[in-house]
Amino acid sequence: MDKKITLIKSLTLFSALFCALNFGFGQEIASFNSAQNSACSGVVYSDPNITATGICRGSGITENISGLTYNSNNWTTNATLDTNDYLEWTLTPNAGYLMDLTTMYIRYDRSATGPTMVDIQVDSGSGFSSIFTDSAVNVNGENVTIDLSSFTTVLGTLTFRLYAYNASASGGTFDIEAYSAPTRGIRIVGTASVAPPCPTTTTWTAGAWDNGTPTTSTNVVINDIYDTATPGNGSFSACTLQVNATGNLIVNNGDFVEVENNVVVDGTIYVDTQGNFVQSDSGATFTLNVGGTASVHKVTAIKNDWFYYTYWSSPVEDETVDGAFPNTDTDRRFRYEAANYIDRGDGIDDNGNDWQRVAGSDQLIPGVGYAATASPFHIPGATDIADFNGAFNTGDISTSIFNNPVNAYSWNFIGNPYPGAIDFDAFYAANSAVVDGAAYFWSQASDPNAGNPGNQNSNFSQNDYATYTVVSGGAAGGGPNIPTQYVPSAQGFFIAGLANGDATFTNSMRSIVANSNDQFFKNLNSKGKTTSAANRLWINLTSDNGVFGQVLIAYVNGGTDGDDGLAYDAPKLSPNGKFAILYTNMDGSNKKFAIQGKSPSSLTEDEVIKLGFNTSIDVPTIYTLSIAQMQGDFLTGSPIYLKDNLLNKLHDLTTCDYTFTSEVGEFKDRFDIVFTSKTLSTDVFDLDDSAVSIFQIDDTHVRFKAAKNLTIKTIDVFDVLGRQLYQLVGNNNEETYNLSNLNNSIFIAKVKLSNGAVITKKAIKK
Repeated sequence: MDKKITLIKSLTLFSALFCALNFGFGQEIASFNSAQNSACSGVVYSDPNITATGICRGSGITENISGLTYNSNNWTTNATLDTNDYLEWTLTPNAGYLMDLTTMYIRYDRSATGPTMVDIQVDSGSGFSSIFTDSAVNVNGENVTIDLSSFTTVLGTLTFRLYAYNASASGGTFDIEAYSAPTRGIRIVGTASVAPPCPTTTTWTAGAWDNGTPTTSTNVVINDIYDTATPGNGSFSACTLQVNATGNLIVNNGDFVEVENNVVVDGTIYVDTQGNFVQSDSGATFTLNVGGTASVHKVTAIKNDWFYYTYWSSPVEDETVDGAFPNTDTDRRFRYEAANYIDRGDGIDDNGNDWQRVAGSDQLIPGVGYAATASPFHIPGATDIADFNGAFNTGDISTSIFNNPVNAYSWNFIGNPYPGAIDFDAFYAANSAVVDGAAYFWSQASDPNAGNPGNQNSNFSQNDYATYTVVSGGAAGGGPNIPTQYVPSAQGFFIAGLANGDATFTNSMRSIVANSNDQFFKNLNSKGKTTSAANRLWINLTSDNGVFGQVLIAYVNGGTDGDDGLAYDAPKLSPNGKFAILYTNMDGSNKKFAIQGKSPSSLTEDEVIKLGFNTSIDVPTIYTLSIAQMQGDFLTGSPIYLKDNLLNKLHDLTTCDYTFTSEVGEFKDRFDIVFTSKTLSTDVFDLDDSAVSIFQIDDTHVRFKAAKNLTIKTIDVFDVLGRQLYQLVGNNNEETYNLSNLNNSIFIAKVKLSNGAVITKKAIKK
């Protein structure tokens, strides 16, 4: 008996001869074995672009060992189906393909006591639904034809289940027989073809999507206003994007629009300061047609004054200097010429021609950094605003990198060229042959001053750069904000060139990670504690008259106690201590580090982190050292002490901040971070023969003697006001020095011994 079936019910019975290979429209794309009875039947044939599995039994039925067909028993005797009593088979198009189905052919029969009812269902990913029922299964067998023409452009798995029920005895059987010779019991006809990049389309019109929420497989058409901030709207992904002339797409702060392929704009697209607009495919294009507008709006933090700079980079094509910064003074818009920078040790360009003014008609080159003051100008406390108008940059964008071996570092001023954040770690990984692994962001933390090094009458401090390193996985802020691995849209930054060549930005570096496009830097709360695989510690220096400095010590794989390069250890940009700076130092290097990467094995109770302090402030000032943030199980679970070697004090920074005063000068060994209270030496006011003994020989000479088997390495001598009077070097167990400036005065001697111990003692020279 033959049955021809629509999706839900039988229409008519018919009998016909069928071609062995083709049925209806299309061709056989899968067939399942009717003779293999044990376990699953297996597949007789499947299209090379399709993966097929089956026929297999549900858990409620068992194999019937007699016969040469796919035969099962133990079917339910209930008049309703049992969800465990079924036969199952599947079809899945291979990656990059889709299926268009037309017809399924099945032959089955039953024993006299077998199930008399059949329900065939399909699950395309949202649950099973019935496509065929048979309420009178013929004992002599039936040929069934099922229309599958509604299953088109199928990209995922189709799972078929045949439920049989209403048997008169549990031993009754139901089997799949050969529909056509020799063993094809189930045959499916259709076509498998290469999937187009966007097989479906959905249009935003009248406040709703007409074909469901878009995905990366969907063409998206915007016909009217779509604002991601509107409740119920939100971020979305698309395969392609078309903004029609009546359309207006607004990507609001904290939201994203991700498009795999091409974008065409006849209407309006607007990306706000912290919005992300991403095109993923390397060949994706952005077309801005006549009459359409595309803009990226950027707002920086409020400036202390109009002449404070922001570092920019254009996220659009063909924007001009005047277009982006129309209200900025014409003499306060700059680019940086890396080839002109020559530095012989003071951190400043020797002839002052590294910064070059740009004309208002000049186009902003994607990937290049630019510096401009706030606009509108001459308004104290202005918010810096820039609007970049034009087709959004997409695809590979290269920028020139220059290396001059004369310089310790060859600084290059580049920038994120996209209307959304990029991952700096990914940028470095792709360009590590030409750039080093640290990025420097301008934080503008302090006022300009004539005392700062530079080529102008008044200069900003180079220590106002916030720094991020790749391997150390962290950053140190030049202001209260700490950069992350994500570089926001339109953000300019400095990087060190390792070789002459090009660094290339690519769409694969673009990010839709939450908060990745926060305005320039992300605030972190003081003393914040989080756990992570790596231990990291941020220490802040502040003062009552506006000083800010920060250092990061990160314990990461590959780091050592030495200088491991910019990917691990990033120095302060200025070697000079103008105003006040905090830095870390290390043996074997005279650099002052903003970030220091060390080996995780170094982090024990005996670890010592050396902090340097430099100040040129000659007015009474109260300085504060504090924990900005800490990460990792060791640091969050241990006391963190600040050791003041000058005053021989030990202070627990995890309980409260440490305040101190200082004379003008460089104090590279004044402070240590330690993790045990046993590291503090005892104050000694009398001369004795303990770890260090001090003897007055005559009116001018003082002898220092170390304990047995130790030698004196260095001695720093201070007066009671903290002013350093002598820096002495030793190499013996006993050393004698001429200290004629110490007549009738109390002095403090800080003695470093060959075992690494530092002993601080007070004495009186008469």
